[in-house]
Amino acid sequence: MSIDFFNDYSMTISGKAVGGSGMFDAFNPASEERIASVPEASLEQLNTAVAAAEAAFPQWSARPIEERQQLVSRIGDVIEEHAESFMRLLTREQGKARKGAEWEIGGSAYWCREIAKQSLPVHVTELSTDRRVETRRVPLGVIGCITPWNFPVLLAVWKIAPALVAGNTVVLKPSPYTPLCTLKLGELLREILPPGVFNIVSGGNELGAWLTKHPKVSKVSFTGSTATGRKIMEAASGNLKRITLELGGNDPAIVLPDVDIKETAQKLFWAAFQNSAQFCVAAKRLYIHEDIYDELAAELVAFARTVKVGDGSDQGTDLGPIQNRMQFEKLKDLFADIKDRGQNVLLGGDIGEGPGYFVPVTIVDNPPEDSRVVMEEAFGPVLPLLKFKDLDDVIKRANNTEYGLAASVWGRDIDAARKAAERIEAGTVWINEIHTFSPHVAFGGHKQSGIGIENALEGLAEYTNSQTIVVNSAA
Repeated sequence: MSIDFFNDYSMTISGKAVGGSGMFDAFNPASEERIASVPEASLEQLNTAVAAAEAAFPQWSARPIEERQQLVSRIGDVIEEHAESFMRLLTREQGKARKGAEWEIGGSAYWCREIAKQSLPVHVTELSTDRRVETRRVPLGVIGCITPWNFPVLLAVWKIAPALVAGNTVVLKPSPYTPLCTLKLGELLREILPPGVFNIVSGGNELGAWLTKHPKVSKVSFTGSTATGRKIMEAASGNLKRITLELGGNDPAIVLPDVDIKETAQKLFWAAFQNSAQFCVAAKRLYIHEDIYDELAAELVAFARTVKVGDGSDQGTDLGPIQNRMQFEKLKDLFADIKDRGQNVLLGGDIGEGPGYFVPVTIVDNPPEDSRVVMEEAFGPVLPLLKFKDLDDVIKRANNTEYGLAASVWGRDIDAARKAAERIEAGTVWINEIHTFSPHVAFGGHKQSGIGIENALEGLAEYTNSQTIVVNSAA
């Protein structure tokens, strides 16, 4: 199927192209130029989308899982077939450089194919001559998916693929900052999925609130901020919706004194700054043992000077702009606080006036533990380096946060690194690597970093209810 990725954006409701009751603009964050007009859904259109998903649910859920798996795998094929257009459009609307776009679009195709291989077995707990007790997993119904602007395609796929494999139907709302790739995915899937199985509506925060509260939506799967996650949890109480919330993080990295400093410095740089640090699991607080602090800090700064920040569509760009004006202004405010407090900046620290939402890679030298740059999730390319001497102390400092999404530990003594990792309050802790995800590895947060699991069979189960069948054949 051939479509124009760069013009004519429409929503998908019941397998058809639908315009909005109004329009809003999408912008290129590298230039601040308007790049598209995007349909804005009304409450009535959302109701129509939910009704279409509800109507499609009985037939879709009754379809053999093998057929659902084949169609979800086909979604991966379609993404791969149009990978070049997806990557160009993703850079245009999100800002990320080519390597980042390749990682996201390639990962999206792979995720669809791998999730399509998964199924939840029936668990037999009793089996005798006259009696059988089994527990099976059954789909929930209509799933409302709300996706963020940092990885708009991949994190949509993380929701779409398991929801459909499990037998649910979907109404998805992309971020108003990055709706274009998602709308084009919906356009492509009109030819693949039965009408109503997959619907996309676009709009702002009001649309998200309507979707969250909708009485016919059985579950909301949301990726975004903890503050918004709290609102979704409250709104979902109306009909006791199931929820999966993948929320914020202030992810610590602990560097033990026995690392290879030069090699580890490059890994730590990308751990912190990949996707311009617009990454919920980016290393946001870097705790370095005092014995190697100065040398590692110098290596980080030296490597950072080799990294090019610029328009993601330009050849040689490593890191693109911040995606939107709102986040850009938050970072400007944080940078002003760093200056006002007189904190020592080893690199960067000054944000230009544009055009484009460009923020330089910024490294802050051992700021106080209670400073904003340490306590807040910056969601931009600023990294505090923090000195430690005692392992017990640094574990306590690492855990001193409302968040618990991810963390990492770096050291040659694997036993020591593992013992440290096991004490960190986070859903994922990497040792000597970071940001390695898999469709077959569970991912979820502790504390206020979220509720529920994405990926693996645990993530697939999130889109189902358990049902126990008891059969007595002697009656």
